[in-house]
Amino acid sequence: MAAATTPEDLAHLMARVAAGERAALRQLYDATCAKLFGVCLRILSDREESEDVLQEVYVTIWRRADRFDVSRASVMTWISTIARNRAIDRLRARGPLAYADQVEDLEIPDGSVSAEALLVTAGEVGRLHDCLGALDDRTQTAIRTAFFDGVTYEALGHRMGVPLGTVKSWVRRGLAKLKGCLSQ
Repeated sequence: MAAATTPEDLAHLMARVAAGERAALRQLYDATCAKLFGVCLRILSDREESEDVLQEVYVTIWRRADRFDVSRASVMTWISTIARNRAIDRLRARGPLAYADQVEDLEIPDGSVSAEALLVTAGEVGRLHDCLGALDDRTQTAIRTAFFDGVTYEALGHRMGVPLGTVKSWVRRGLAKLKGCLSQ
């Protein structure tokens, strides 16, 4: 089977992984590893460490595939969240002075649709951007950097020159406003 590129292909592969098919896990890996490696590398800024985390991500996917619910999220959303969380956990394990500086010009082309395009439909992207645009610049920057660029709140606070609690408050209030805007 060629590498899965559509959300439907990925959902089919995930169902097969949940059924214990090792070949399906290999196909899922082939279809998604470049994207997930990019997520890990952007957060950790270290190639070897990102490779280690990527391996942990696929072990987690194998063990938890039966928990995936296609009605709640796309496969890319679910596995990208696992990768992001694992990378952030690894970053936190480095200690309080470890900051993930932004890696400039990091593009890992793999010929497939971007993760953001897979996560939401075109109409939802427009709504999300409209709702984000309604937030103040500071809150909008904090949310975009944390969720789209994968930067930890601690690193974000360091970059913006504000305490960690302030960043968390901005993001929490901003997400509440986004939820209200998107539910209209």
